[in-house]
Amino acid sequence: MDRENVWRSYDPAAMEELEKINKEYRTCLDAGKTERECVSVTVDRIEKAGYRSLEAVKAAGQPLKAGDKVYAVCMNKTIVVFHIGKRPIEEGMNLLGAHIDSPRIDIKQEPLYESDGLAYLDTHYYGGIKKYQWVAIPLALHGVVAKKDGTVTKVNIGEKDEDPVFVITDLLVHLSAKQMEKKAGEVIEGEKLDLLFGSRPIEKDETLKDEEKDAVKANVLKLLKEYYHMEEEDFISAELELVPAGKTRECGIDRSMLLGYGHDDRVCAFTSLFAILDVEEVEKTACCILVDKEEIGSVGATGMHSRFFENVVAELIALEGGESDLKLRRALANSRMLSSDVSAAYDPMFAEAFEKRSTAFFGKGLVFNKFTGSRGKNGSNDANAEYLAKLRQIMEEHKVAYQFAELGKVDVGGGGTIAYIMANYGMEVIDSGVPVLSMHAPWEVTSKADVYEAYKGYKAFLLAD
Repeated sequence: MDRENVWRSYDPAAMEELEKINKEYRTCLDAGKTERECVSVTVDRIEKAGYRSLEAVKAAGQPLKAGDKVYAVCMNKTIVVFHIGKRPIEEGMNLLGAHIDSPRIDIKQEPLYESDGLAYLDTHYYGGIKKYQWVAIPLALHGVVAKKDGTVTKVNIGEKDEDPVFVITDLLVHLSAKQMEKKAGEVIEGEKLDLLFGSRPIEKDETLKDEEKDAVKANVLKLLKEYYHMEEEDFISAELELVPAGKTRECGIDRSMLLGYGHDDRVCAFTSLFAILDVEEVEKTACCILVDKEEIGSVGATGMHSRFFENVVAELIALEGGESDLKLRRALANSRMLSSDVSAAYDPMFAEAFEKRSTAFFGKGLVFNKFTGSRGKNGSNDANAEYLAKLRQIMEEHKVAYQFAELGKVDVGGGGTIAYIMANYGMEVIDSGVPVLSMHAPWEVTSKADVYEAYKGYKAFLLAD
């Protein structure tokens, strides 16, 4: 079925709202380049909208009622937001679940060294990346340094105009004959992704006869102590991430697209957040889950495989006046979820990777992926036909442009989301999100129209009976 390009359907009022949503999204995307920053942005917005932390709600000692707004945070990297509905939670929730981690370069725990007059930070890449894309581009350093005395210092270098930026160097083309013969996956090796961090030696102490050993490294440590009160050993308890430096920009002569870092999956995370903030009254409890670690398998305490979400739902059921484990199981099994994650947009420059009858296109709205996985649907969720029919009815009732797609040709590759994890509870789950060009590259591209339709679709889903 050939879906119409949704741009043709917008009247001036819709265009005004489209630009408003995309401007708001750009602001959040630029402020949230790490999972910690995304949680911080989210907490700031939801508290202004009247949401209270689970701890505050429990301390108040009052039962939950329809219209209450509650959130809980796990280790500053995962957050779950609830708008309590008229029906008991036991009857199920409408869930939007997105991830807020993105492919990046992490700094190791003992990273600083000097080699031939240059200071470097040793790194370890995070998630699925084409390593050659991360060299010779300006990078910013984001994260936190936790010290033994309990203080935590935020780090953000490279985003302001007056900030320095960082770079991972590449071999000059004049000497790269052998490099150019390598396969793309071997052109840049993981251990060659070390960050150029400094080149100026510390000022010589005239009382000393010999040059100071590792003088450039010494100068770097001096600056770190001056600006961040940080010793070399504090790298051990730091979480520092390298991300592309710079803001999200409008893309195309018609300004119809956005070029930015982290569209996967923050384009779905922030539109999900906007949706739950904009619903005023819901029959079923509405929930927005923004989770960490999806890019590496949803593992760990802040990944979707953890019991964090389940534990919070149990707390909410107790606040409603019931503590039965059976009520928790019913609540999860009776819920419906949109696993809000991006899909691959058709790229005419690489048409051989796509099957055009089953792919997502820019400007044609919110994408539903009945299944993801790879090849023989390995690792997929594969949503039920009845659930798809219900979603079609919801989207069409609310005039949301949508499309159905697969992630490329059957035998070309594939990918996964958090959908299969939540489906383990017995709930209805399907992947739905925004189509993206250059997915997992340092800079990715989305269509403003699809961002807007995703917001509309997520809001419609939360309002469904």
